[in-house]
Amino acid sequence: MWFTRVSIGNPVFATMMMAALLVLGVFSYSRLPVEQFPDVSFPVVVVETEYPGASPENVEEEVTRKIEESVNTVSGIKTLSSRSYEGRSVVIIEFDLSVEPKLAAQDVREKVALIRPLLREEVKEARIARFDPQSQPIFNVAVLATQPGIDAQQLTTWAGQVLQKRLENVRGVGAVTLIGGIAREISINLRPAAMEALGVSVEQVAAALRTRANP
Repeated sequence: MWFTRVSIGNPVFATMMMAALLVLGVFSYSRLPVEQFPDVSFPVVVVETEYPGASPENVEEEVTRKIEESVNTVSGIKTLSSRSYEGRSVVIIEFDLSVEPKLAAQDVREKVALIRPLLREEVKEARIARFDPQSQPIFNVAVLATQPGIDAQQLTTWAGQVLQKRLENVRGVGAVTLIGGIAREISINLRPAAMEALGVSVEQVAAALRTRANP
């Protein structure tokens, strides 16, 4: 080849060319931008619904299954998975790469809105969002008791009523999620005879407690 003949006939020229390519490569490598989470649109939509006080079984039966059956009719779905926790339902819908993420989220939002009248009043409005790696948590705080006599329930109450509210007020914080812990519970024992004498039903007691819990 002509390049080989020129290099053999002009070794100094060939050496200078290789040195120039090496310097150019090192300079380009140092200026090469690297992102941990590049700007990529994933066709994945997450539906998160809260059902306060419900067990995972009730969440699965009353919320998760109904959402799955509704969004399953959206075209372009690749996989559909769900998780049912205590008081919370998470449904993950992954679409084909050919599907536009914004349109997919809009279709899912419309399907979830159709089944909203079928859900119980205690179920809160579903949060529908597209999956974004840059929106993942970047700061975790672990709360530990340093003094004796503080149990997990007291620690959870302090974290939810004090620490979480303070972090939410920090400038630039999008959301603060409390994971783990033991929530406070109150057991109420009813007296059927007294209720019957006063003409009070179980539904009325539940409604009064619900009003107190959510003023």
